[in-house]
Amino acid sequence: MEVCQVLHMNGGRGEKSYAQNSLVQRKVISMTKPIAEEAITNLYRNTVPASLAIADLGCSSGPNTLFAVSELVKAVDEVRRKLGHQSPEYQVLLNDLPGNDFNAIFKSIAGLQEDMRKQMGDGFGPCFFTGVPGSFYGRLFQRKSLNFVYSSYSLMWLSQVPEGLEDNKGSICMVGASPPSVVKVYYRQFQMDFSLFLKCRSEELVAGGRMVLNILSRKSEDPSSKESCYVWDLLSVALNEMVVERKRNLTAFNIPVYTPSPLEVESIVEKEGSFTIDLLDVSQFNWNAYDDEVHQSEAFKDGEYNVAKNLRAVAEPMLVSHFGEAIIDEVFSRLGEIVNRKSEEKTEIVIVTASMTRKG
Repeated sequence: MEVCQVLHMNGGRGEKSYAQNSLVQRKVISMTKPIAEEAITNLYRNTVPASLAIADLGCSSGPNTLFAVSELVKAVDEVRRKLGHQSPEYQVLLNDLPGNDFNAIFKSIAGLQEDMRKQMGDGFGPCFFTGVPGSFYGRLFQRKSLNFVYSSYSLMWLSQVPEGLEDNKGSICMVGASPPSVVKVYYRQFQMDFSLFLKCRSEELVAGGRMVLNILSRKSEDPSSKESCYVWDLLSVALNEMVVERKRNLTAFNIPVYTPSPLEVESIVEKEGSFTIDLLDVSQFNWNAYDDEVHQSEAFKDGEYNVAKNLRAVAEPMLVSHFGEAIIDEVFSRLGEIVNRKSEEKTEIVIVTASMTRKG
């Protein structure tokens, strides 16, 4: 599986789209927003740049994309007004893999710009938006061209499926029953990918530039603990039921996901050496974010079913590339039933937020 070709969320705004099924990701952005706002406002106070380049890496599509960056811009505008400064020009760079639904983003930008002008009044901006397709496990921007980098709920995705997973039988990810060799190659791949990510960003950020990363994480130091891949493991169960019936090969399919512990994130940042960690924060909430959402549409009354819908919006392109489209509806129907049966086993979603400053 070529990750760069098949890793993208379901586009559009239909019932199965990421735009309609990304409340979990929205919650992460909202919960960690104070950390990102503090980082970007401190950057502005310390440097007062005439232009401010903000990159959102792994931006995906739908309402979350423009929500994240617009909140950062609003935070800077509030501070610059208090300080009596002229507004900087904003350059917002939205990055994701080439299969991302950039068209949906571009169609929303004009409306967002108009809303921002109304909210922030005279003297704001201008604010320019650019789409940047490509893997963030490589260089994306010119040297020393960025002031601020933001990424939320993206860095658990690896650049590729690790090699050496032949012994991970009956599962599409790391689970408690996975042999040590599987755990080792998953961590090694994350270590290489995250180190490369940090190196590339250090070249693109100006000295003193800031970066805030929200990474799907785990509290346990055991990479194969239930909290790491719980929902993916339930998808494994659904797929196993079907591949046995249809005599398909599940062993050859693995999800390129690794959820690091806060300690692993910290140690890799320190070893790579380009950044100083200003804050390492851990937050958590129930993995079924719909449980505590006050306003729910008719389609969202069954929270357990929506876990399956959320995962479908994320995983469908990868599954289609390996198994074909014919099984997709049944797979996620079974997943919904499995999640419902295991409703008492809910685990927490854990997020580690790393706020960093580029050295030198």
